Amino acid sequence: MTTRVSQAKKTYRVAVVGATGAVGLEMIRMLEARHFPVKTLRLFASERSGGRSLTFKKNQINVEVLKPEAISDLDVAVFSAGATISKHFAPLFAQRGVFVIDNSSAWRMDPDVPLVVPEVNPNSVNKNTKIIANPNCSTIQMVVALKPLHDAVRVKTVRVATYQSVSGAGGKGIKELQQQIEALSSGKPIPPPEKTPHQIAYNVVPQIDIFVEGGYTKEEMKMVNETKKIMGDPAIEVSATCVRVPVFRCHSEAVWIETERPLSVNEARKLLRDASGVVVMDDPEKGVYPTPLQASEQQFTYVGRIRKDLASSRGLTFWIVSDNLLKGAALNAIQVAELLVEKGIL
Repeated sequence: MTTRVSQAKKTYRVAVVGATGAVGLEMIRMLEARHFPVKTLRLFASERSGGRSLTFKKNQINVEVLKPEAISDLDVAVFSAGATISKHFAPLFAQRGVFVIDNSSAWRMDPDVPLVVPEVNPNSVNKNTKIIANPNCSTIQMVVALKPLHDAVRVKTVRVATYQSVSGAGGKGIKELQQQIEALSSGKPIPPPEKTPHQIAYNVVPQIDIFVEGGYTKEEMKMVNETKKIMGDPAIEVSATCVRVPVFRCHSEAVWIETERPLSVNEARKLLRDASGVVVMDDPEKGVYPTPLQASEQQFTYVGRIRKDLASSRGLTFWIVSDNLLKGAALNAIQVAELLVEKGIL
């Protein structure tokens, strides 16, 4: 996947906020891999990261401590520093004329802030939307696959079960799984879990984030509410069960949809093959379908196991896999920045 702005003549002053985290590091990598037209790059993090330096295009860049007085000489900032930091600092950047693309949950459901997946709702941004929200990782990959089907036959109902990797909980989630596997392999006591409610090694945990009213988790309700907002259709009915699995990278999803009129498997396959950002891997008899290992560090959303839903005459079911650190976070944010360039907003 190549950037649409790789030939751009204008260059931009870019910041990555939360640069030393798992997603922040991928944001830096995506800026370089997609040849985003960077004039200068500034990296911000908390005081814990003071004194560190990170590599961009073979150059070492010092990590700055995020402070209000440091906000200057910037055109666009991509944030992955958590909702509390975003709530405080995103408006400060915006007040100084900087476009903010925020990966936290802070602004996603704000009616005045666009929630953007470039393949799905690119027209939701304009020059006045200084703060732009990046959706939840599990939502992004699902709506990328839903969009072409929705445009063709309108999706009325979505039911989804996710199989989400530990990197969805950041670098600490990765470390926790590694430590548990090492402890079990060596016969040592397993450290108490911190990022997952129960041991995740060799286990499956049907809880991501806290439970809210009705027995759903916050992660599940993010998928419900964000899908409606991104797709621009509040009538879509969505139900989700989000599960953490002992996989380091990439989220997988089993999705069941019902549409306004029946859609054949072949029609669905063609629509998905023609869709931006989607790769269809669907030949089950030959063992061809997406898995997390295949999708890891790839910039696409992979779809397979496309078939009729036996419980509905207007239903389809399919399997989606995508790299949650890339399309589910860092890549989507950089694509939003590219969209701003393409539209002449930046």
